[in-house]
Amino acid sequence: MRPKGLLVAVVLLAALGGLVWWSNKKQAGKPPADASTKILSIPDDQFQGIKIKNVADQVIGLKRESGKWVMTDPKPLPADQDAVASMVSTLSSLNADKVVEDKAADLQQYGLHIPTLDVTITKKDGKTSEVLIGDSTPDSNGAYAKLANDPRVFTVSSFTKTSLDKKPEDLRDKRLLSFDPEKLTRVELQAKGQAIEFGKNGQNEWQIVKPRPLRADSSQVSSLVDKLRDAKLDTTELPEDAAKKFPGAAKVATATVTDASGNQTLEIRKDKDNNYYAKSSATEGVWKTSSDVGDALDKGLDDFRNKKLFDFGFSDPTKVELKNGAYIKSGDKWMSGAKTMDNATVQTLIDKLRDLSATKFVEKGGGEPVFEATVTSNDGKRVEKVTINKQGNEYFAKRESDPSIYELDPKAVEDVQKAAAEIKEAAPAAGKKK
Repeated sequence: MRPKGLLVAVVLLAALGGLVWWSNKKQAGKPPADASTKILSIPDDQFQGIKIKNVADQVIGLKRESGKWVMTDPKPLPADQDAVASMVSTLSSLNADKVVEDKAADLQQYGLHIPTLDVTITKKDGKTSEVLIGDSTPDSNGAYAKLANDPRVFTVSSFTKTSLDKKPEDLRDKRLLSFDPEKLTRVELQAKGQAIEFGKNGQNEWQIVKPRPLRADSSQVSSLVDKLRDAKLDTTELPEDAAKKFPGAAKVATATVTDASGNQTLEIRKDKDNNYYAKSSATEGVWKTSSDVGDALDKGLDDFRNKKLFDFGFSDPTKVELKNGAYIKSGDKWMSGAKTMDNATVQTLIDKLRDLSATKFVEKGGGEPVFEATVTSNDGKRVEKVTINKQGNEYFAKRESDPSIYELDPKAVEDVQKAAAEIKEAAPAAGKKK
């Protein structure tokens, strides 16, 4: 009996082991309940249109034209390309957090019988995909969702719902001007009772064209261009309300930009409460805008003038000429005739010349010449000659072929003179026989 009982036990144990193995294998092949499920997978470049309808039947229509998104509903407007691209990114690879039901018979419990959002995607081939977003989940960390032609109900992240639940003002192009900075050729500014015009020279650098040709501080002009490019309308105030305040607000400035597509004009005004309002030829209506835009345009001529006496900047000059001689760069050495000069002392003079800047611009400046320097840089293509005069305790400078008169800080001039006086020959090489 014992051998027979032992045999039965072995058979039962083997059967139980096989059952466990089969169960584990089946379970291993089954995805976990909370595994991510792909709802949509559409390449970004296949999106041709998006229509969003909310629970109040308000519709936003977006369409891709010549590679750019435009808004078609509720009315035709340029679209914010970054905002729409973010929405496309959400929809192109839409994942579910989990599957709630494989075949949902009652959509009302999920808020999907009358969805909060109904998003229809039109692809380049004309086919459509429709995503329905319903109520938030009980823990508010997600929302119920389904495809219109799919019986399954999913949950998606709350971020997904937020990224699709947009108003027209969220998706419209908020730029007040839509010029191409790379193709900008002219900027006109009327502010502080002055009319200023900027244009590009042969080196593609900004210069002041009006009221008369003057050197421009390219960083200041570029900053102005950046502010005009980034100027945006503020949707926190209705354009109807802004339009009522605009006529009574004080005029700050008017800017006109010209690129390959033509001219665009922006007028900025400020009310008694320091709120700024903008009216642009590139967008309909009057809008509130940020103080940054107003402050950037509220500038006069001298704010854009180049106060530096020399343009060589941080490029390495190859020749510096003074009254008492000239220093020429040869390889990595500075030479004066046949003499090798001490590099450090020549470099100090160059640094002091580079730092010379106007404290202000004046109409007249006389006196006797006290210092003259000519600097050659940019592989010999740029030659700048500056003469400094002293009248009483004041120093004035003029650049050759430049009508501007620069008033200088006396200490800065004295530093240049001192640096010039301290230039010396290089010390003999160590161990060199005489």
